[in-house]
Amino acid sequence: MAPAPRSSEPAHELTDAERVLLQRAKEALVRECMEREGFSYWVVQPASVEERGGYGYVQDDLDWAGKHGYGGLLERQAVEARVNDPNNAYLAKLPRAETARYEKTLDGSESGPQVSAELPGGGTVRAPRDGCRAEAEGRLYGDYGSWFRVRKTTENLTPLFVPDLLRDERFVKALGAWAVCMREAGHPYADPPAVRAAMEELTDGLSPAHAHATEVEVATAEARCATTSRLADTARSLEREYRDAQLRPYGDVVAELRRMEAGALARARDITDSRA
Repeated sequence: MAPAPRSSEPAHELTDAERVLLQRAKEALVRECMEREGFSYWVVQPASVEERGGYGYVQDDLDWAGKHGYGGLLERQAVEARVNDPNNAYLAKLPRAETARYEKTLDGSESGPQVSAELPGGGTVRAPRDGCRAEAEGRLYGDYGSWFRVRKTTENLTPLFVPDLLRDERFVKALGAWAVCMREAGHPYADPPAVRAAMEELTDGLSPAHAHATEVEVATAEARCATTSRLADTARSLEREYRDAQLRPYGDVVAELRRMEAGALARARDITDSRA
């Protein structure tokens, strides 16, 4: 495959809007590949910028929390969209032999050529090199094997420093202040993951409107406490500090990821414009 074109864009961490653009471009390439092989394929709409909000260790976006809570309604809408995906209905109507060919064409063959990546914490992951999804990512990022390796490596860097971050006295102090704030607001949880774990039980059996209102109440309290306790700012600052200190051996891999993403963004703009 030809080398990725040079991009004048800075190699930075992708914004949510850029991630949406890349996903739209990938889906357009998947459709092109599937249609070339004789199948119909409907582009799967990626999660919007709005839907991607509200994630992270602690909720600190008061506006988003006041509108979406913890995103439960958005997630239910996403599940409904997946259930009603026209690709599923199309696949269900195909003859059995064509169903198998469709799946192999889309996702590749487990018995065929593979790409692999050694994970930072140990172990190896593999995936088929063929298939329309692999082809789409290869066209978008320049080389599928290289993209798979750098993506899987960087996706698995967090566990290398998070345990130390969670033990840091600065984090422990901010988390304690956050827990006190939440308790005073009527939500006695030790940490943000405990809130997420309790949310299913808190909303079980409630109407969608009541469940959403419950989410909003707790999430807005969390966002206020994340700000007043400085837990959100402390967590972000410590993450940068620990990443810089402990992930230096992976600096070249992260830089390669950013370069591939920058090249993919330029291609994505061309792809989405030409297929609009």
